[in-house]
Amino acid sequence: MLKVAVVGSSGYAGGELLRILLGHPEVEVTAVTSEKSEGQHIVALFPNLGRVCNLSLEKLEPTAIASKADVVFLALPHMKAMDAAAQFVGIGKRVIDLSADYRFKDVSVYQKWYGEEHNQPGLAFMSIYGLPELHREEIKRARIIGNPGCYPTGAILALAPLVKAGLALPDSIIVDSHSGVSGAGRTPGQMYHFPEANEGLTAYKVGVHRHTPEIEKELSGLAGKELTVSFTPHLAPMNRGILTTAYAKLTKEASTEQLAVLYSKFYKKEFFVRVLGPGGYPNVNAVKGSNFCDIGVYSDPRTGRAVIVSAIDNLVKGAAGQAVQNLNIMMGWDEALGLKNLGMFP
Repeated sequence: MLKVAVVGSSGYAGGELLRILLGHPEVEVTAVTSEKSEGQHIVALFPNLGRVCNLSLEKLEPTAIASKADVVFLALPHMKAMDAAAQFVGIGKRVIDLSADYRFKDVSVYQKWYGEEHNQPGLAFMSIYGLPELHREEIKRARIIGNPGCYPTGAILALAPLVKAGLALPDSIIVDSHSGVSGAGRTPGQMYHFPEANEGLTAYKVGVHRHTPEIEKELSGLAGKELTVSFTPHLAPMNRGILTTAYAKLTKEASTEQLAVLYSKFYKKEFFVRVLGPGGYPNVNAVKGSNFCDIGVYSDPRTGRAVIVSAIDNLVKGAAGQAVQNLNIMMGWDEALGLKNLGMFP
């Protein structure tokens, strides 16, 4: 059994990691940490783990945690993961970081969008962006993985085949995403307070959301040139899920059926990406609790635009599930090991 630690276990992503890892046939969770909840039993924070997890939350002491684990998952806030990752890698452990601290090889991008100095530029340059559908071979050899953000996961998977095929006109890409409230984390805030969020729908951080450079970086790599994306996130009155609608002006005529064939071929070997047939569009209800990304495509002959819709669970394929998918690749296991749970419907 591979021994793993979850550092930063008190948040939604940490709890979801535990839920998935505790059902993984090749993994034993040997340590969980939380600075705020040190000493508490994990079930006090996540009652759903009762009778399955008997661990208590520890303080983050890298040497002590490293003595108990072969691989370390970091579910810490941005900036907090930076030094912790460096310490664990220095001890010889492989690290999967769910924060934004290691999503960019070029730390100047991080510093621009996050407004903080990155003090581990060498390790950042070593990091691999953990989107398996695009970087599987690099992930196999990685010492440190920067797990993608939830919005970028849905957006990049929605647009990758179109961009790779040269069918998206540069600078015409618009990404419109709606996320459940859990995407904001477990720390209370007025915008996420029940009376504020329930029965409401609002855009936020228009034009300045920190996930924008992730989307642009990956799509630019596929296009072979710099692409600029207009990205607008919305807060939707639901617990989980991200529904993304992406628009791009086509460089040449292509029917909906042709786009469906393109997407089906691109994702033919990808277990966790389900391309719906022409006329089919995803619903977040169908992916809730699962690691799947569902995609629907449409070619609008009136405007000459492709309209691509994707749905993921922001806590699973958008965070914890994708992290475990990366672990499976790193270990040479079946990529879907421990992740074959289907979405809960209705």
